[in-house]
Amino acid sequence: MKKVAIIIHASENEMGRALHGLLYAQELHDAKHDVKLYFDGMGTVWVKLFEDPSHMLNPLYKAVKATGVIAGICQSCASSFGVTEEVVSSGITPLAESEGHLSLEKLIAADYQIMIL
Repeated sequence: MKKVAIIIHASENEMGRALHGLLYAQELHDAKHDVKLYFDGMGTVWVKLFEDPSHMLNPLYKAVKATGVIAGICQSCASSFGVTEEVVSSGITPLAESEGHLSLEKLIAADYQIMIL
């Protein structure tokens, strides 16, 4: 079993990257790997978009979310991009581990391979 952390950094104009973050997380989870999915930087906006039931990727997002692999969202970035309220209502854990941001060092120290999309 491998340990993989997928970090979605994609902007709103990069739906393909955000989509593949979800697909990779689902695939690795289904293959019994230890996978964690994070939203960071501009990628935090995707939580707001994916939570919208009318968004075309909402069903996939909900399926991935139901697996429990979504490990968190950067608190500072969610605030910077104006999606803090949506993050709170989504139930995704806001993270402020390293000066208000997600800590890559913690993931590397825990032997996670890092994939940034």
